[in-house]
Amino acid sequence: MSEYGMTHWPDADDILARLDNLVKQPMRRIRPDRLAGYTQWFDTRCAGSKALNEEARKFIPGGVQHNLSFNHPFPLAYTRAEGAYLWDVDGNQYIDFLQAGGPTMLGSNYAPVRAKVLELLEHCGPCTGLFHEYELKLAELVSRHMPSVEMFRMLGSGTEAVMAAIRAARTFTDKAKVIKVGGAYHGWSDQMVYALHIPGTGAMEAVGIPRGCNKDTLEFFPNDLEALAALLDKNEDKGGTACVIVEPFGPESGTRPNRKDFNHKVRELCDAHGSLMIFDEVVTGFRVGMGGAQGYFGIKPDLTTFGKCIAGGYPAAGGLGGRRDVMSVLAAGVESGKARAYVGGTLSANPLSCVAGYWSLIETERTQACQKAGRAGDLLAKGIQDIFDRKNLPFVAWNHGSIVHLETSGAMLVDIMNPDALGEATSRKHMMEQMGMAYTAEGIITIAGSRLYTSLADTDEVVEAALAGFERAFSSIEGA
Repeated sequence: MSEYGMTHWPDADDILARLDNLVKQPMRRIRPDRLAGYTQWFDTRCAGSKALNEEARKFIPGGVQHNLSFNHPFPLAYTRAEGAYLWDVDGNQYIDFLQAGGPTMLGSNYAPVRAKVLELLEHCGPCTGLFHEYELKLAELVSRHMPSVEMFRMLGSGTEAVMAAIRAARTFTDKAKVIKVGGAYHGWSDQMVYALHIPGTGAMEAVGIPRGCNKDTLEFFPNDLEALAALLDKNEDKGGTACVIVEPFGPESGTRPNRKDFNHKVRELCDAHGSLMIFDEVVTGFRVGMGGAQGYFGIKPDLTTFGKCIAGGYPAAGGLGGRRDVMSVLAAGVESGKARAYVGGTLSANPLSCVAGYWSLIETERTQACQKAGRAGDLLAKGIQDIFDRKNLPFVAWNHGSIVHLETSGAMLVDIMNPDALGEATSRKHMMEQMGMAYTAEGIITIAGSRLYTSLADTDEVVEAALAGFERAFSSIEGA
């Protein structure tokens, strides 16, 4: 078995052409009678969740703390997670393709890791503010699997990891400009809430952020290497580019998939301009394989950001790794006179997160979880696309191993040059939410109705049950 959970690289040009076809035609929505049935299901079967959400709205903005928690028509409240399944407060069971947003490669609440966490808590608090042996053990393990990571710094989240990466790059290069791919998600820091979700939107979503915070953040359209080269050239007259940051599979975890040679070309352009290359492996790190996307492509980025899998589903999941000379600017207690990029976090590298991360990675390697989850992703994506083809639906399904994409509305794929692009995106987003509601009522939890993460727990039986649920959901589409 290959060491990576990728049996093939999807044909990016074919997928992009089919997605373009999807957004150029009228939406194929759920029939009104079936939509009413799904809404009634929520009202009758999820009354406990509804009541909790109504109460939560009095004290929590919007009633939930995280965007992944929002479901249409209202968020569900969960009481149990185990393996491939979730259970809500009303006793409903669901197949879990959310998997906490991607970190639980082993399935939820994996017993061997849980035992190691409980063992630690027997004799050590979850956070002491002091050094713990498992900080070293985890850093050594990450470095062993990813050759580009000569040094590693544990942080509290993927957002913090990106903040630290950009700060380190600017300190090391003494340059200010940062270039990202339009539509990519690199957390919610002031400098990265730029060209979010949809390429070409610039600072549109930077509400509450002074323009100066992202004035040095630039974007180029996905796969447009000529545009990247032009930006790098232009920046030479403005002090140069500190770094280019990419999601190696494409923006939004591959929602607009990269061509396979894209990352190699970016590496070449960065080298030619003296700019650092940052791989955002918050999703791909230890999901596509133990060597991450960089191992799969055979590329050494200068810096790598981590999140999700680095703590195996436990809190404070984030980190930054890379070249020793670059990472050294983050060192605590740097001697006087040397430049130091300040990075902090009281809960960063706490014992609980480090022991959970260490044993999660050990178990991921031992069980070949990446490969098995990737196989489940292959079966799931193919099965869903087969349903689309049989029902003559224009929807598109594809996968990068255990990261499965399911596009029915193309909400993040609209052409920003369309005069009514924002209205179109809003309408398509509402359809996507309705599709997510249908999947949930059929017993399947997804990420916003458009992405699914598979795990070690997803056996053939789990995938078959999920496909049966998707079959029922897509049978409710107009004209299916």
